[in-house]
Amino acid sequence: MLTNIQGKDVFFIDEIHRLNSVVEEYMYSAMEDFQLEIMIDSGPSARSVQLNIEPFTLIGATTRLGNLTSPLRDRFGVVLRVNFYDPEDLFQIINRSAEILKVDIDKEGATELAGRSRGTPRIANRILRRTRDYAQVKANGSITKRVAQESLKSLGVDHYGLDGMDRQILKTLIDKFDGGPVGVSSLAVAISEDTTTIEDVYEPYLIKEGFIQRTPRGRIAQEKAYKILGKAFNPTKQTGLF
Repeated sequence: MLTNIQGKDVFFIDEIHRLNSVVEEYMYSAMEDFQLEIMIDSGPSARSVQLNIEPFTLIGATTRLGNLTSPLRDRFGVVLRVNFYDPEDLFQIINRSAEILKVDIDKEGATELAGRSRGTPRIANRILRRTRDYAQVKANGSITKRVAQESLKSLGVDHYGLDGMDRQILKTLIDKFDGGPVGVSSLAVAISEDTTTIEDVYEPYLIKEGFIQRTPRGRIAQEKAYKILGKAFNPTKQTGLF
């Protein structure tokens, strides 16, 4: 792929931390010298051949910066962190996507979807498409606040943007582990999910919104988690954990 790059192309690698070590080593000379060093043959007859490639820009995206090896990470000239999007930004994204999809959506409908998108454009676009489908079948094709609410209810997405698995995590943490602390491995077994999915998909938003807290002793359900599940919160127990 690198040999097909044209001058000033942008080469984007998503989840770059998953690159294996062999591919990483090829990237070193490509990033620094715009060259690829390829080994031909093996043993005493082995020799390296250098291929020149056009200057390009490499962009890597990852949710686990610490999993990148230091040699690869240090070769990037700029390291930026992308935070969760504000509802106002998601509102604009939803309206733009609605234009592309040729979907009629009013301000209240877009606001409703933006508020339940977990600060993530990918999720905003996903629930927009599902709400479009709902509107075409159950309404007149237009997305209003009422249509958005009904669609999201059918998808199991509440007004915080939590879905069924989010609520299962909170319910399990409170009911089976008395609010915590509990290790992620035990929690994963209890809900039949793998630890990586919990840590990468669900926990970041639950922690950001104050539903759970991650401590050295494990995960702890916060007062907000008890409230949305309609359960009594014992602040004395939480204080006694520290």
